[in-house]
Amino acid sequence: MQIFTYTLVGIILAGFGVYFYFRHFEKSHVYHPVRKMDGTPETLGLPYEDIYFHTQDQVKLHGWYIPFPNAKVTLLIFHGNFGNISHRLDQIQFLHHLEVNLFIFDYRGYGSSKGILSEEGTYQDALAAWNYLHSRTDMDPYKVILFGRSLGGALAIDLASKVKPLGLIVESTFTSVMDIGKELYPHNPLTSIATIQYDSISKIGKVRCPVMICHSNEDDMIPFTHAERLFETAHSPKQFFMLKGNHNEGGEITGEPYRKSLAEFVQQCLDDD
Repeated sequence: MQIFTYTLVGIILAGFGVYFYFRHFEKSHVYHPVRKMDGTPETLGLPYEDIYFHTQDQVKLHGWYIPFPNAKVTLLIFHGNFGNISHRLDQIQFLHHLEVNLFIFDYRGYGSSKGILSEEGTYQDALAAWNYLHSRTDMDPYKVILFGRSLGGALAIDLASKVKPLGLIVESTFTSVMDIGKELYPHNPLTSIATIQYDSISKIGKVRCPVMICHSNEDDMIPFTHAERLFETAHSPKQFFMLKGNHNEGGEITGEPYRKSLAEFVQQCLDDD
């Protein structure tokens, strides 16, 4: 009996060990935060405001508000899973030429933002950023377009399914973390019990604003089929833009044709409003 008890305890402990190892493995593959800041929009010669705001669960977040004179639209930017907002200066410079206000912020655990990372926590962060913009009196809170890249695309889609943005742009994003896990680890049964899901494919059909999906068929991290499925599921009006380059090169390498298409989409959102 004693041997049976020891064996049972050993099996239970081993099970807990496997469970907690998988949870750590899962989280470390989804999130890659960096605390150290490597620059500011001042590096680009752009005026900006350091913004601090709080989530509903009282986590203090940090972001940058970069105004454009007489802008008609504000872009709320959700960055990818690596680094922090200081690693998005090239993207900020690229989007600044759209003549829109920009608001980019770090999720909890990234950069100067406090808190501990979780999927639900990042959804709260996205909503807090939206609410912050609605508290400003120097911009039109009803003229906000959500822009999400990679992991940020999942946050933008989730938020767009709950609020009423002027438009939604997602770049190089995925249908769900579970789909990515099954593609990367097809023979690992633990992918079926993943707790971090970011299930965008089940949410994008709830989005009722104009949608623009951007992806490269050379993307080496998120297969092109993810963009195709998201586009198919999204409601009209919607449009697709084909990017160039791999996952990390993003839209900047595509250059002026991409910027022109983004500008046309922004104008379409204003015209449809």
